[in-house]
Amino acid sequence: MNKQLLLVRQRRAELLVKIAAQREQVARAAASWQGPLALADRCQVVARFVRSNPLLLGGLTALLVIRRRGLIGLGMAVWRGWKLYRLAKSFASNLTSRP
Repeated sequence: MNKQLLLVRQRRAELLVKIAAQREQVARAAASWQGPLALADRCQVVARFVRSNPLLLGGLTALLVIRRRGLIGLGMAVWRGWKLYRLAKSFASNLTSRP
C-alpha cells in the first residue's frame, strides 16, 4: 500500500509540473492576443456608437463631402441632381402620355 501511495504521489508531482508548464504556455499565448483583442473591442464599441447615432454619421459624411469638394462643388452636385431629376420626370411623363 505504501508503495502504491508513493507512486500516486510521484505521478501527482509530475502532473503538477506539467500543468505549470502548460499554464505558462497559455499565459504567453494570451499575452500575444491581448493587443488584437483590445483593438477588436474598441472597434465594436465604435460600431455600436455609430449604429445608435445615424444622424451623427450623416453629418460627418456631409462634412467630408463639403471639405473635399468645397461648398461650390456641393452646390454644383445638388444642381446636377436637380436637373437630372427634372429630366427623368419629364421623360417619364412623356412615356406615360403617349397612346
